[in-house]
Amino acid sequence: MSFRQRLFAAFLLAVLVPLALLAWGVRRQMDARLSAEEDERLAGLVGSIGEELAARHDEVTAALRGIGRELEASTRFRLAIAGAETERRWLLDEAGSAMRARGLDLLLLVDSGGRILSSGHFRNEYGRQVPGLRERLAAARDSAALVRAPTPEGSVLALARQEPFRAAGREFAVIGGVAVDSAFVARLARDPGLGVTLAPPGATTGPPLPGDVVAELAIPYVEAGSPAAAEPARFVVRRTGSALAELRRDVTRWLLAAAAVTLVLALGLSAWLASRVSRPLRELAARTEAIDLDALDQDFSTDRTDEIGTLSRLLGAMTARLRAGTVRLRDAERRAVVGDMSRQVTHDIKNGLAPIRHVLRHLSEVSDREPEKLPGVFAERRGTLESSVEYLETLARNYGKLSPEPARAAADLNALVRDVMGSVPPRGAELRADLDESLPPLAADPLALRRILENLVGNAVDSLGGGGGTVTVSTRSAGGGRILLEIADTGSGMTREQLDRAFDDFHTTKPGGTGLGLSVVRRLVADIGGSLRVATEPGAGTRFTIELGGAA
Repeated sequence: MSFRQRLFAAFLLAVLVPLALLAWGVRRQMDARLSAEEDERLAGLVGSIGEELAARHDEVTAALRGIGRELEASTRFRLAIAGAETERRWLLDEAGSAMRARGLDLLLLVDSGGRILSSGHFRNEYGRQVPGLRERLAAARDSAALVRAPTPEGSVLALARQEPFRAAGREFAVIGGVAVDSAFVARLARDPGLGVTLAPPGATTGPPLPGDVVAELAIPYVEAGSPAAAEPARFVVRRTGSALAELRRDVTRWLLAAAAVTLVLALGLSAWLASRVSRPLRELAARTEAIDLDALDQDFSTDRTDEIGTLSRLLGAMTARLRAGTVRLRDAERRAVVGDMSRQVTHDIKNGLAPIRHVLRHLSEVSDREPEKLPGVFAERRGTLESSVEYLETLARNYGKLSPEPARAAADLNALVRDVMGSVPPRGAELRADLDESLPPLAADPLALRRILENLVGNAVDSLGGGGGTVTVSTRSAGGGRILLEIADTGSGMTREQLDRAFDDFHTTKPGGTGLGLSVVRRLVADIGGSLRVATEPGAGTRFTIELGGAA
């Protein structure tokens, strides 16, 4: 993920996380407050239903008491219960007249034994027993009960109670009430979000209707004419429509709309801020990427005072230091190259002059001791002098070109070995040659091969320290057209640390040495397409093995 993408994600999270927490908190608090208010409202509505039932109960009670007082004071009622035939017909019609006059839907006049004296619906019910009706209504005490009684049209369910009264020394009771029909039940639900149903005895809920049950109001139930007691009936209050649910839906819609708008704005703001922050960084990166040792002229000047401006100024100061360091480095490199070239020229010239010095010393000794042999010895050593002079001339031509390409030609490796073995001063060492005479000519630069041999043989002789020992140069075929050249000595050998540094430029352990011999050998072997291996051990000597290419 890029820096810009990380900035974009960070800005986006910084906006969305607080928004999500705010929305969650607002919704949670609103739910809690609205739920509490809804529960309080529903409790008030349920209480109002109870108050409505109590009010209807009080109305029925007042009506029944008025009827009872009228009958207590009525002479005709006393005559009728005394058996006067003329008043009996009046008594049969009295309950119906009083029921209609008082606005009741059920009215029965009964004696203390539960025998009907007058019925608001049937004139011929006189004398019929309604067992247990008075007792079960009396058990309800000051509350109303639901009484189901027969009517000519079927039956009526009434919210009823009884009121006792005395007349002519006897106890009587007026039982009456108002009908509990669908209109009555609907009036109990004063809120459009509530539904009220009447559950019959034995049922826990009313008819199947949608909504949650909020409360159940139990009320005694009496079946007129049935001696068995019935379980209570229940007014079941349901929440059929909730303003809270609608409000929650509205709040959710608004929160989602606000979240969508905020998300769009956050995306735009995050993209803009990320671009504002990352653009100068991209510009700095582009200018920094263009920095090169040959192109240190990048301009990092800026008027910004923030962290990016500080970074720009730091990069500018670093570039200035790098320019100054590059100038010093190039000057040092030029000096080092000149020094390296001088050392290498000196080293190669010393290698070319050594055989000439050795021959001249030999001729001088012969001239002093046996002058008569001088012409023969000179003729014998003339080839060494000529080859050394030719070697120096070739070096001069090559160094004149500064970087010569290897001159591949047919080279006789065994002849080169013999020539070098004859030209290198032995200084007390025994020089041996173990040559495979069947080797074909090599396709390599003869001068490079000679320089390799002179450096390795000379180093081998130096490793003996003038105290005697053997230096052996051998050649043999390695198969596949490859040839092995080995230079082995019985000198002091090298430790691992010495071997690790042996091929470094200018590293030497010999007084007056240049430290270029082995580094030159390694470069020349690579130039002619060969490979170099070294086996050495302290006190056991060193063996250089060079694998060379195929025949010419």
